[in-house]
Amino acid sequence: MFDYLIESKPRRERSIGQTAVSAVVHLIVIFVAVKLTSGAAATVKKIIETRTAFLAPPPPPPPPPPPPDQKVIVQANPPPQGFQTIMPPRVIPTEIPPVNLNEKFDPKNFSGKGVEGGIATGVVGGTGPVNTQETFTNDQVDDPVTQSCPQPKYPAALRTVGVTGSVSLRYVIGSDGRVERSSVKVMSSTNKAFDEPAIEAIMACTNKAAKIRGSAVRQLVDQVVRFTIAG
Repeated sequence: MFDYLIESKPRRERSIGQTAVSAVVHLIVIFVAVKLTSGAAATVKKIIETRTAFLAPPPPPPPPPPPPDQKVIVQANPPPQGFQTIMPPRVIPTEIPPVNLNEKFDPKNFSGKGVEGGIATGVVGGTGPVNTQETFTNDQVDDPVTQSCPQPKYPAALRTVGVTGSVSLRYVIGSDGRVERSSVKVMSSTNKAFDEPAIEAIMACTNKAAKIRGSAVRQLVDQVVRFTIAG
């Protein structure tokens, strides 16, 4: 405990002038703070609006074109199964017309069964027109393709080691009896070295085009070329 009280300085009262100056200084500080705060708020709002803007997604890229070796060669609408209608002549001929010995007569085409305008070997439910320029399968033609092919050239390296195998090909034989080179496709192969010799053998074949009602048409052919070593 203190034996004597510590004398403190007496509090001086502020004058009116000092109070006014202090008030003015505080008002200036408050005014400057308000100005700065309002500008900062506008800037922050602008930044927020800029950053929250939603951009439209870019359009999706177009799909890639199909590879050239995936050409669709089989008709989409097979010919209908049906019959042909014979129209009676309006003028009775006085001369015997020439006879086409290559044209075959199929009584099934005139049986009245199926769709009018179809063919006897057509597909049940088929809706496509009978067009000889289309590509038909073996079951849709009257006379399928016949081929006479040479032996494929055996790769020397594979023959030496006794490797055998086969190549499954799919191609189109045109109405002129020739293999359409752009349609040839390797479906399966036991060894890639056999692919090119198999294609060369197919291209060297002697073919007879398929026919529908005596007219040559294009036909899709599946062929297996085998490589064997004769013992």
